[in-house]
Amino acid sequence: MSKIDGLAWPDKGQAIFCEAFMRSVDRYLQRAIVVASVLLILLSFLLTACGAPDVNAPIEQSAILGAMLSVNPAGSEKISQPAIAESTSEQVYEPTVDVDKVMSSPDYGMQVFLYWKEEIADRDLKLVEDAGFRWVKQEIPWREVEGHGKGMWQWAASDRIMNQIDAHGLKVIVRLGSQPAWAAGTLLPEVSPPDDLQDFYDYVFAVANRYKGRVEAYQIWNEPNLAREWGNRPPNPAEYVEMLKVGYQAVKDADPQAIVITAGMAPTTRNDDVAMPDIYFIQGMYDAGASPYFDVLGVHAPGYKSPPEADPAVVAADPELTNGDSAPEELRRVYAFRRVEDLREVMVRNGDEAKKVAILEFGWTVEPRTNSPYYWHAVDPITQAQYFERAYQYAIENWQPWIGVMSLIYVADPSWHMNMEETYWSIVYPYYPELRAAPAYYGLKKQEKVPPAGEQ
Repeated sequence: MSKIDGLAWPDKGQAIFCEAFMRSVDRYLQRAIVVASVLLILLSFLLTACGAPDVNAPIEQSAILGAMLSVNPAGSEKISQPAIAESTSEQVYEPTVDVDKVMSSPDYGMQVFLYWKEEIADRDLKLVEDAGFRWVKQEIPWREVEGHGKGMWQWAASDRIMNQIDAHGLKVIVRLGSQPAWAAGTLLPEVSPPDDLQDFYDYVFAVANRYKGRVEAYQIWNEPNLAREWGNRPPNPAEYVEMLKVGYQAVKDADPQAIVITAGMAPTTRNDDVAMPDIYFIQGMYDAGASPYFDVLGVHAPGYKSPPEADPAVVAADPELTNGDSAPEELRRVYAFRRVEDLREVMVRNGDEAKKVAILEFGWTVEPRTNSPYYWHAVDPITQAQYFERAYQYAIENWQPWIGVMSLIYVADPSWHMNMEETYWSIVYPYYPELRAAPAYYGLKKQEKVPPAGEQ
């Protein structure tokens, strides 16, 4: 075998063998190229249909790469950003829990403040239990459980609270919100949605996963129809719906049997960059595709100066009952406890009549201070007691089966004092070990209750 310019040149026999071999290779190579081309076309089609991540995107924008490559701090529960459909028009509500088996109609709740004093928390939970109420509403603030930094969880207080609630045999609505300093560009104690909803997902998932099977319901944020609860930005229903979607998915990923309740909206007749009326905000939520992302609509229903049975149209037409408010009459209906019916009608118009409503806050103040902005609608303590009892009775007679938990305000925060407006909405005052309860507490304690869920 001779060599030409460093290449081996075959002899005749080798040439015949090589020629046959190359013809065979060429024939199969052509077939392989055709098959490979078809496979590449199919792969390209599948990647386009499934929404492959942009190869130029940073790693954290790709859920798959982010999950593979991120290094989690000790104790963190990093979950990839959930995929949220770009269009909500095709989304359909698919319940994961039978709310009727959890909430009676109505059901009985009180808002409590259990975070700081273990002995007061135990006393207050016993008061709720002794009154025949079955629910408490308690916040697990984001800034308390993850306040020191991303993934730096602190569970001691919330674990103790959950243990105490369990010990008294009560159900609980956990309110989720109050961002930590690191999660948003606003200074504490201001309340703001986080800069990154992934962080909100991680917080909600961590809470729901830790207390799986022990928390009956979660409330996603509070009063986002106020700028002061939304980073001092104009209220924006579509922005809140994006948060609600993420919160809903986080809860359901951790505990599908937990109920997701929307935020209750503040009652207001303002419609500007400071506040948006509840009826407009809730319709805006539906317009933004909220329906598939909650199990129960949360509302707020203070009675102001009117009895619970008062017709909202009558209240709206009476300057004495609206403090002379010059807002449009349809917005002045907010001064009636039965405003709840207007919000229910929004649900029905949007096809959500099968869902329940939870009243997350309601009550009447006994404010005695003449310089208080709440003084104009104060009632006396006996009237407050009667209105509470009549509110529950009105719900029994008129709002079944769509009314769920009615959580009154408040069993007072032990840090409050008698110079704070919140104290005068309360039915148990901020004293310990002395018990100072309003007549409303004792009236409600004696009131006959509807049977618990599953026994009606």
